[in-house]
Amino acid sequence: MKRSIVLALLIGIGTVSLAVVAAQDAMEIQVEQLQDNLYVLRGQGGGGNTAVFIRSDGVVVVDTKNPGWGDPILAQIRELTDKPVTTLINTHSHHDHVSGNVAFAETVQVVTHENTKANMEVMRPYTGRTEPPANVFRASNGHGLPTTTFSDRMSLGSGDDQVDLYYFGRGHTGGDAWIAFPALRTLHAGDVFLGQRVPFLDAANGGSGVAIPDTLQGAHDNIEGIDTIITGHSSQMTWADLNEWAAFNRDFLQVVRDGRAAGRSVDEIAGAWALPAAYAHYDAPNAAGVRRNIQVIVDELEASGE
Repeated sequence: MKRSIVLALLIGIGTVSLAVVAAQDAMEIQVEQLQDNLYVLRGQGGGGNTAVFIRSDGVVVVDTKNPGWGDPILAQIRELTDKPVTTLINTHSHHDHVSGNVAFAETVQVVTHENTKANMEVMRPYTGRTEPPANVFRASNGHGLPTTTFSDRMSLGSGDDQVDLYYFGRGHTGGDAWIAFPALRTLHAGDVFLGQRVPFLDAANGGSGVAIPDTLQGAHDNIEGIDTIITGHSSQMTWADLNEWAAFNRDFLQVVRDGRAAGRSVDEIAGAWALPAAYAHYDAPNAAGVRRNIQVIVDELEASGE
């Protein structure tokens, strides 16, 4: 209703075009409240899920979506609280999770894993693609790039305000961070757990189909006190779902290993693979994505001499 009223007024004074209206509508934020002070911001075409954690001293934001979405995210946060954004965390380097960084103030601390910082400084093409991703940091002269990094674990704040950052190894990329809000028993996994579907293994940015099962299992077995997982691109999942996701990736890796041992080509392994009955509730697999992941794994196995 608010948008309709504003639109009518703007049309009445002749200061808006249909193109501008379409752009505004395309960046509409949908808000899901998980706890009194924790929200997930989604948006059609916006990219990865954004978490907003309102602490006693300010706001922590996890991931900032595609180019142009930073301002809509900030506008939505202002409707939720009058506290300033103090900290921004990126789960990994992909443009649909980091590009909104450039809209945040210079005073905001930007935190990532050290490998993610290196990836963000380059923004190289993803595995299976030739064109480079959108690099908003080039136009911003580096504004929005990480100012703080960690290697294995970091904690920000204490008590009910505490945020814990973990790294368990390569998976979707080489710098996937797990962001826990322990007082709320909730975790943001980014695209290392993007949903119940075949993963995207971005080897060009450090991703690994050989390491990802152990990375996922390491997170499941070592992060304590979590009930709810904010995924990269889907709805929330449970801790049991993460354990199953690790098993899915372990099973997939074994299929590729068995196929290679039998002398099958990448195309033959891909053509023979079908979603196992145990994972029938997963999204229907994309054939191109399945083949790409098999190629990534085969390349890794060959490089290691396996």
